[in-house]
Amino acid sequence: MTTITALPPAWATLHAALRARRTVLVSYHGRWRQLCPHALGWKDNRPLLLGYQTGGQTSSGTLPGDPHKRWRCLHIDEIDQVTAADPASQWQTADNYNPSRPFPAIDTLSAAIGPNGHS
Repeated sequence: MTTITALPPAWATLHAALRARRTVLVSYHGRWRQLCPHALGWKDNRPLLLGYQTGGQTSSGTLPGDPHKRWRCLHIDEIDQVTAADPASQWQTADNYNPSRPFPAIDTLSAAIGPNGHS
Protein backbone atom coordinates (compact mmCIF):
# COMPACT_ATOMS: atom_id res chain seq x y z
CA MET A 1 0.00 0.00 0.00
CA THR A 2 1.25 3.48 -0.89
CA THR A 3 1.42 6.06 1.89
CA ILE A 4 0.49 9.43 0.42
CA THR A 5 2.71 12.29 1.53
CA ALA A 6 1.97 16.03 1.37
CA LEU A 7 1.25 17.46 -2.05
CA PRO A 8 4.08 19.54 -3.58
CA PRO A 9 3.31 23.14 -4.64
CA ALA A 10 3.17 22.25 -8.38
CA TRP A 11 0.43 19.65 -7.86
CA ALA A 12 -2.53 22.07 -7.83
CA THR A 13 -1.47 23.81 -11.05
CA LEU A 14 -0.84 20.48 -12.81
CA HIS A 15 -4.15 19.06 -11.60
CA ALA A 16 -6.07 22.12 -12.81
CA ALA A 17 -4.32 21.95 -16.20
CA LEU A 18 -5.10 18.23 -16.52
CA ARG A 19 -8.79 18.75 -15.74
CA ALA A 20 -9.04 21.68 -18.18
CA ARG A 21 -6.81 20.02 -20.81
CA ARG A 22 -4.43 22.98 -20.82
CA THR A 23 -0.76 23.01 -21.73
CA VAL A 24 1.80 24.03 -19.10
CA LEU A 25 5.42 25.13 -19.03
CA VAL A 26 7.49 23.18 -16.53
CA SER A 27 11.02 23.86 -15.31
CA TYR A 28 12.49 20.43 -14.53
CA HIS A 29 16.16 19.64 -13.94
CA GLY A 30 17.19 22.96 -15.46
CA ARG A 31 15.18 22.62 -18.67
CA TRP A 32 11.91 24.21 -19.72
CA ARG A 33 9.42 21.77 -21.20
CA GLN A 34 5.99 22.40 -22.66
CA LEU A 35 3.74 19.56 -21.50
CA CYS A 36 0.16 18.37 -21.67
CA PRO A 37 -0.58 16.69 -18.33
CA HIS A 38 -2.28 13.30 -18.72
CA ALA A 39 -1.98 11.62 -15.31
CA LEU A 40 -1.05 12.42 -11.72
CA GLY A 41 -0.28 9.81 -9.13
CA TRP A 42 2.24 8.27 -6.77
CA LYS A 43 5.20 5.93 -7.12
CA ASP A 44 7.14 4.81 -4.04
CA ASN A 45 5.52 7.62 -1.98
CA ARG A 46 6.60 10.28 -4.49
CA PRO A 47 4.20 12.34 -6.61
CA LEU A 48 4.48 11.63 -10.34
CA LEU A 49 3.28 13.35 -13.52
CA LEU A 50 2.77 11.68 -16.88
CA GLY A 51 2.89 14.39 -19.52
CA TYR A 52 3.02 14.55 -23.28
CA GLN A 53 5.81 16.93 -24.33
CA THR A 54 4.93 19.29 -27.18
CA GLY A 55 7.83 21.72 -27.01
CA GLY A 56 10.76 23.06 -25.08
CA GLN A 57 13.99 21.33 -24.13
CA THR A 58 14.80 17.67 -23.55
CA SER A 59 17.74 15.91 -21.94
CA SER A 60 18.75 14.66 -25.41
CA GLY A 61 18.56 18.13 -26.96
CA THR A 62 15.72 17.74 -29.46
CA LEU A 63 12.13 16.65 -29.19
CA PRO A 64 11.65 13.24 -30.86
CA GLY A 65 9.91 13.33 -34.21
CA ASP A 66 7.99 10.17 -33.31
CA PRO A 67 4.94 11.28 -31.26
CA HIS A 68 4.95 7.94 -29.41
CA LYS A 69 8.29 8.91 -27.83
CA ARG A 70 7.23 12.26 -26.36
CA TRP A 71 5.85 10.89 -23.09
CA ARG A 72 7.58 12.15 -19.96
CA CYS A 73 7.30 10.88 -16.42
CA LEU A 74 8.41 13.59 -13.98
CA HIS A 75 8.73 13.56 -10.21
CA ILE A 76 6.55 16.48 -9.22
CA ASP A 77 8.65 17.22 -6.14
CA GLU A 78 11.56 17.95 -8.51
CA ILE A 79 9.65 20.51 -10.59
CA ASP A 80 11.13 23.95 -9.97
CA GLN A 81 8.32 25.95 -11.53
CA VAL A 82 5.09 25.39 -13.43
CA THR A 83 3.02 28.00 -15.26
CA ALA A 84 0.22 28.02 -17.79
CA ALA A 85 1.47 27.98 -21.37
CA ASP A 86 0.31 30.42 -24.02
CA PRO A 87 -3.48 29.96 -24.34
CA ALA A 88 -2.97 29.41 -28.08
CA SER A 89 -0.90 26.28 -27.32
CA GLN A 90 -3.03 23.32 -28.30
CA TRP A 91 -3.37 20.41 -25.87
CA GLN A 92 -2.09 17.23 -27.51
CA THR A 93 -1.80 13.50 -27.00
CA ALA A 94 -0.57 10.47 -28.94
CA ASP A 95 -2.53 7.44 -30.05
CA ASN A 96 -0.50 5.18 -27.73
CA TYR A 97 -2.01 6.74 -24.59
CA ASN A 98 -3.98 4.13 -22.65
CA PRO A 99 -6.53 5.81 -20.36
CA SER A 100 -7.28 2.57 -18.53
CA ARG A 101 -3.62 2.31 -17.43
CA PRO A 102 -2.00 5.70 -18.09
CA PHE A 103 1.50 4.71 -17.08
CA PRO A 104 2.76 1.53 -15.48
CA ALA A 105 5.15 3.45 -13.22
CA ILE A 106 2.26 4.97 -11.24
CA ASP A 107 1.32 2.87 -8.20
CA THR A 108 -1.63 4.98 -7.09
CA LEU A 109 -3.49 7.01 -9.71
CA SER A 110 -5.05 10.28 -8.50
CA ALA A 111 -6.26 11.89 -11.75
CA ALA A 112 -6.00 11.08 -15.43
CA ILE A 113 -7.38 11.96 -18.83
CA GLY A 114 -9.88 9.21 -19.52
CA PRO A 115 -11.59 7.89 -22.63
CA ASN A 116 -12.55 10.60 -25.10
CA GLY A 117 -10.25 13.05 -23.31
CA HIS A 118 -12.34 13.47 -20.17
CA SER A 119 -10.67 13.76 -16.75
